[in-house]
Amino acid sequence: MMEWTDRHCRWFHRQLTRHARLYTEMVTTGALLHGDVARQLRFGTEEHPVALQLGGHVPRELAVAARMGEAWGYDEINLNCGCPSPRVQRGAFGACLMAHPQLVADCVRAMCDAVRVPVTVKHRIGIDRVEDYGFVRDFVGTVAEAGCAVFIVHARNAWLEGLSPAENRTVPPLRYGVVHRLKRDFPQLTIVVNGGITIDAQVAEHLAQVDGVMVGRQAYHNPWWMASWDAAYFGAPHSVSDRDAVEARMVEYMEREGPSLPGGWYAIARHMLGLRHGQPGARRWRQVWSDHRLKHRRPHEVATLARAALRAPASSAA
Repeated sequence: MMEWTDRHCRWFHRQLTRHARLYTEMVTTGALLHGDVARQLRFGTEEHPVALQLGGHVPRELAVAARMGEAWGYDEINLNCGCPSPRVQRGAFGACLMAHPQLVADCVRAMCDAVRVPVTVKHRIGIDRVEDYGFVRDFVGTVAEAGCAVFIVHARNAWLEGLSPAENRTVPPLRYGVVHRLKRDFPQLTIVVNGGITIDAQVAEHLAQVDGVMVGRQAYHNPWWMASWDAAYFGAPHSVSDRDAVEARMVEYMEREGPSLPGGWYAIARHMLGLRHGQPGARRWRQVWSDHRLKHRRPHEVATLARAALRAPASSAA
């Protein structure tokens, strides 16, 4: 979810669900140790509960980065051991760390010693074409001994060569049974399944086997699904009544935050383009909000044009 789940995206998602845990983009230790910390870690208090996802492989650097995340108020520090991109591999972190479980354990131990908030790990069920359950079982067992009690498991292998990051999300087969088996073998751990989950029926099926479900791209592309989660999974009232109310809140947010951003409000609006997914006129509505020619207009003016496009007959829409 690099360049997707930034703080503006998370603010939008929090309008839809008050209780689901949100995760940042992966932030590398280098970006925190040598870059603009405020730019990387700034978030709004309304985003809680929110986890900071880190990328790195040097225990002492991860410990410092975790301490920064805790100081900024994050509720969880998550170590990414699942990203298969070549750029991440060149940095010797992400999915390639699964080949070095003792190093991951050292990283986790260093972070656990540095912070009081939970330290968690997100990983795959294997790397390359090896589909040996013992590989992921031993990885989880080794890392758990270092103090990690929560594992978020993408139910595909990561092929470190021969596939693009996008292909790595579709080509390696989903094997949910491996994740379910991890829960049976490690009942004391919190096991969360991730990958290919798009509807409530799948969520319910997995929750009968594991402790939680993480949804990524489907939630981004069809965010209105999240509006049902508080009532369905947390026993809480719905956070919002309709899409119009969410759009109105986003317009207020864009009016407030847009002037301080290099891309203006346009950099925020891109995150809500899936809000009308499945509705008549949704394509026309998206076209207005993504029209770069309107970037000089105020967000409330663009919202008026977008709502008009949404409700216009298809033949009259530009």
